[in-house]
Amino acid sequence: MITAYVYENRKLAIRELSVNDSLPPETIWLDLYRPEDDERAWLANFSEEELPDEEDMNEIEASARFYQNSDGLHINSLFPQRVGQEVRAVNVSFNLREHMLITMREEDIGLIRLLRNYLRLGRLDVNSPKDLFIELFTLKVDYLSDLIEDVYTVLDNVGREVFDNEELDDVFKMITLQEDSNGKIRLSLLDTQRSLRYIQRYYRRNLSDDEMKELREMLADIESLMPHSQFIFDKLNFLLDAAMGFSGLQQNKIIKIFSVAAVVFLPPTLIASSYGMNFSDMPELRWQYGYPLALILMLASAAGTYLFFRMKRWL
Repeated sequence: MITAYVYENRKLAIRELSVNDSLPPETIWLDLYRPEDDERAWLANFSEEELPDEEDMNEIEASARFYQNSDGLHINSLFPQRVGQEVRAVNVSFNLREHMLITMREEDIGLIRLLRNYLRLGRLDVNSPKDLFIELFTLKVDYLSDLIEDVYTVLDNVGREVFDNEELDDVFKMITLQEDSNGKIRLSLLDTQRSLRYIQRYYRRNLSDDEMKELREMLADIESLMPHSQFIFDKLNFLLDAAMGFSGLQQNKIIKIFSVAAVVFLPPTLIASSYGMNFSDMPELRWQYGYPLALILMLASAAGTYLFFRMKRWL
């Protein structure tokens, strides 16, 4: 799907394009969502260099994620995407040209939808592709901050469940899920930091004082969020260790119960097995009260062993 954002009469219009349409002359942003082969071929008509494919977008080398060519500045950046309780990191390809910003992506990104709504409602004052790029990254940094706060909230609840909940299976799953989410958030923070620093270097002579100030503020926000992310990792490790410790204590309690039960029933078993021997010279076999006495001895030995454990405070 091809979406063009066009300035018409000092207003931003949003148009859905097909491969049979021509590119509107005042297009400031061209967004390609899951582009088909014919749509990529259509975009190639406005490009001098080869377009990056999905494999190129997922490369992690700096030379593949940040580079310049005759088509302008190219940046591949990870954007956070919440899917249920899970946080995913999705690559978005940016091609920042002098008069147009081109984005390509394989998944629907909530932040791009949010930016689109802001543009439709006129809540953003953007006059150039650079403005769009900076606004989108500003939304991204704010969203990453919100995600970190969400992880904090979840961990507070998980921390209480570690101490209150005897069934820790769900706790282990939640800790693992939050560890994965925090890893994706931290990866997005680092990737955003690299992207913004590259923009600073590339546009250091073409950025206005306000744009440079906004970039510096975003970088400062990222720097401030990094310790929070590390704190979450430390807290996750603590909660995991605590959950493992409580799980071990619960298992030890169960083993202790079985051990005590085995010891408590050991004397009655000894008595019962003694009278189970088939020797002819056993006077109790013909005694009228032998059977009740054997039962009393078994019960008394079990009760005596149990009381001994309680007196030693082993139970």
